[in-house]
Amino acid sequence: MSENGLPPSWEIRVSKSRGIPYYFHPETQESRWEPPPNTDTDKLKAYMATKYSSSNTGADTSSGNKSQGEKIRAAHLLVKHEGSRRPSSWKEANITRSKEEARAIIERHEQSIRQGVVTLAELAKTESDCSSARKGGDLGFFGRGDMQKEFEDASFGLEPGQMSGVVETASGLHLIERIS
Repeated sequence: MSENGLPPSWEIRVSKSRGIPYYFHPETQESRWEPPPNTDTDKLKAYMATKYSSSNTGADTSSGNKSQGEKIRAAHLLVKHEGSRRPSSWKEANITRSKEEARAIIERHEQSIRQGVVTLAELAKTESDCSSARKGGDLGFFGRGDMQKEFEDASFGLEPGQMSGVVETASGLHLIERIS
């Protein structure tokens, strides 16, 4: 077991498109967002906190202006419908709900979050149709041009800690919470 807690031959790399760490095995070419089996999670958490902390995002905000390379971090809860770009998820192989049914579901979720009954992260783990559900909807850091325009515009329009209303993209209906 290495200092980072990963099993032999596994490496931590950073996604070029999303700017967040992932796990890679050079011999098998397997890559994954979640740690591989037999990872020492306590060691990994400590390693990630020192090497990949949010203070190392590369965003230059020292001038007070948003730099062109600014990256933000957000989480979301996605409800797909039959008209979504890929109407399937980790929960359902074939999503057949209508857009109206999806809207009713996500509006109920929004109400529960705004009333303080549950957090977006808690709800995303069980209810989001995105694979980010396992991370509480956390998408990590991303910049302009990394996400669908509607999603990006809504995300960059939020202040850290704020949650959007329902945002519609080709992927489905989202609630977005800006983390940083």
